[in-house]
Amino acid sequence: MNWLVRAARWVRNPPSEGRVKLVVAVIVLAIAIATAEHFGWWPDWATQERVRPQRPMR
Repeated sequence: MNWLVRAARWVRNPPSEGRVKLVVAVIVLAIAIATAEHFGWWPDWATQERVRPQRPMR
């Protein structure tokens, strides 16, 4: 039910054109990064290495 109230609020007071452009740009950038990583075009220097925590010595 809350999403209906939010949708009604958006209809009455829509976001500005600048905000819509910003959200679309962020979504496009995220999709571009995900696509580049999927096809192997993402550079190795930009990939974070997963480091396992070291166990304390006994």
